[in-house]
Amino acid sequence: MSLALSTRDLEFREEVRAFLDAKLTPELRLAGSRMTSVYADHEAQMAWQAILHERGWAAPAWPVEHGGAGWTAVQRHIFTRERVAAGAPPTSPMGISMAGPAILGYGTAEQKAHFLPRMLSGEHFWCQGYSEPQAGSDLAALDMKAVRDGDDLVCSGSKIWTTHANVANWMFCLVRTTRTERRQQGITFLLIDMTTPGIEVRPIVMHSGEWIQNQVFFDNVRVPVANVLGQIDDGWTVAKYLLDFERGGSAYAPELKAKLDLLYREAAGMIASDPVFAGRVADAGVQIEVLDALEIEILSALSNDRSIGTDASMMKILGTELQQLMTELRLEAAGPLSRAWQPGVTMPGGPVLGYPGNIEPYSSGEPWQAIAPLRYLNERAGSIYAGTNEIQRNIIAKAELGL
Repeated sequence: MSLALSTRDLEFREEVRAFLDAKLTPELRLAGSRMTSVYADHEAQMAWQAILHERGWAAPAWPVEHGGAGWTAVQRHIFTRERVAAGAPPTSPMGISMAGPAILGYGTAEQKAHFLPRMLSGEHFWCQGYSEPQAGSDLAALDMKAVRDGDDLVCSGSKIWTTHANVANWMFCLVRTTRTERRQQGITFLLIDMTTPGIEVRPIVMHSGEWIQNQVFFDNVRVPVANVLGQIDDGWTVAKYLLDFERGGSAYAPELKAKLDLLYREAAGMIASDPVFAGRVADAGVQIEVLDALEIEILSALSNDRSIGTDASMMKILGTELQQLMTELRLEAAGPLSRAWQPGVTMPGGPVLGYPGNIEPYSSGEPWQAIAPLRYLNERAGSIYAGTNEIQRNIIAKAELGL
């Protein structure tokens, strides 16, 4: 199966290629190629978002009346393929791809007018407050409480594994406003200003020294009721709506194909000399083609306003497990030279504590060999976030097989 492009789509692809050629600086391409996780260097990420925003392309799926590009599903797929192929860094998904659609779907006119323009410009940089120490993949077990006091909700508790809370100035957060027998009830979706008194961010430092994850503590933090998205006690509805964007809102195959091409170049010698390894790489390529065919079917459905049903769960399973497979193959190809952590030859998505950043980088091999173990470890989380792959398999089993 292949994606048959209309004349209009072919013209759009040429427009995207010309834009990338003109706007992608060597520094931005370097940031895209030296990522140690799914997040680019923060400064490069924001610089790229500013370039996209100037062109009106920062929010591909948003409607034009709210500052988005208003692209079709096919156009979004084209842009993703071309961006990855050109080596551009991604923008952060937390704001434009997650909080943004939730605000578009459930926000008041005042909330849309306030938050959406600032999200596009980068004035507001968002993080996600979902997981808690006792509520990770079982999100409905969350316990952070919010008690109504006049026009405020007073929040106490903590969130964990909060990506980029150390640089974010806004958080979209799930809090417990009522306790009921059904845990999904009594949850409220709240937009929180991270500069509010009573919020403390503590780093969770990765094995490499990178500071990307955090635990966030709330000590009687007052949040205006006006910052509730949707209805009080009905935040689970908003969260499920948002999860559809996190699971199926973007395609995996374009990036996987780019990684496969890189692997063929980086590990050319090993592929030529080791037929077993070459076979595993070829098998990964076949699986990526299968995923690409599924994503094209989803594109067709979205373009014709049809429901994609459990396809989003299927895509999430295949996409994240293939991401993990690609990092396994790359790590094996990198060999012993991947053992040393070399921050000077990478561009992580957060500061590296203890590394001044101004010393001559030590390099025991190619940069990709230094990055390989970090991407391998980072991608272990892919089958957990946005609903574990076990949960996605249960969804498919119930909906498609009636089990």
